[in-house]
Amino acid sequence: MKKHKLIFFLFFIPVFFVHPQWFFSSQKKSALQEYRNGSYEAAIEISKADIAADPNNLESLVVLCWSLVHLGRYEECRNYALEGRNISRYDPRIIEILGEVYFFQGRNHEALQYFQEYISLAPQGDRLDSVYYYIGEIFIRQGHFRRADIALSTAVYYVPKNAFWWARLAYARENAGEYQSALAAYAEALALNENLGDAQKGRDRVKAFLANR
Repeated sequence: MKKHKLIFFLFFIPVFFVHPQWFFSSQKKSALQEYRNGSYEAAIEISKADIAADPNNLESLVVLCWSLVHLGRYEECRNYALEGRNISRYDPRIIEILGEVYFFQGRNHEALQYFQEYISLAPQGDRLDSVYYYIGEIFIRQGHFRRADIALSTAVYYVPKNAFWWARLAYARENAGEYQSALAAYAEALALNENLGDAQKGRDRVKAFLANR
């Protein structure tokens, strides 16, 4: 037993003193892990430290931007995302982030441009479902309800269990005058979440309209 301890001691001490950064880096928290854990402030702090050490660290910029979006710090996020755009002009993650930032800032034209670019660059991208949802919401804002129908139909194709998205699709169809298909979409929303107030009101509204037509 003493022999084994001695061997470990003789191995560990030289490694620690020759490569101390190896030991401490293994203990270092990951910004991405903090983000995935919902610790957005911690993720921001780690990401900013990484970027200070290497301004071209695109991975840290992406995690930083994701965290800032979750905290609603859109203008700060936009500035960092534009830095990321300078590092990698066609990185789809940065492009999607900019689309979200402009969406939440109400800058529909810019958001739509970035979302369309994301679809072009990443037709199988991880954020494709959300991008189509945001596009649908932009078209609702603009009163283009049939276009919103197409975008939101695509969103629920990718994520069929999202009750809220079904309710928004139903709302778009209702405003486009497609009452039967709106009623079907409201039914889908309520099948997933029977307590969803917007879907309940929308269903009742469409039923009343059809009954009095």
